Amino acid sequence: MSVRLYVGNLPKEPVDRDELQAVFAEASPSVSTKVIKDRKTGKCRGFGFVTVPNDELAEQIIEKFNGHVFKDSALKIEKAQPKSKSSNDDESRPSGGGGGTSGRRGGGKKSKRNTPSPDSGSVQPDPRWADDLAKLKELLSAQPNNS
Repeated sequence: MSVRLYVGNLPKEPVDRDELQAVFAEASPSVSTKVIKDRKTGKCRGFGFVTVPNDELAEQIIEKFNGHVFKDSALKIEKAQPKSKSSNDDESRPSGGGGGTSGRRGGGKKSKRNTPSPDSGSVQPDPRWADDLAKLKELLSAQPNNS
């Protein structure tokens, strides 16, 4: 069974998957790597994963490469922990799990826009339309009532 390893302390500068693959290919050609990047900027988020075929090789890689200097950064390598269901930040920590069960991109979080706040009991307008809504309310209140 394959084992997933967390690789932390990657430099924030551009890190190519192939560069990281080359570091670990020295231990075994059967490893695969993944660099986690920011969706907006495309820059490395400072960590990635290495998947190895078995526990024995995983232990060897941890022992050999934990503290290994890669682009002036000492790598931190450990076995990845499975994702917990209560986590809000999907990829900000060691993780070995697949996706959630929501099937939605973004972790299944629902938008809180236009929902009543617990203390006010009223719906707050979308700030993008607040000025237009205020003008509309003024026009409606200025009209004579047709009842």
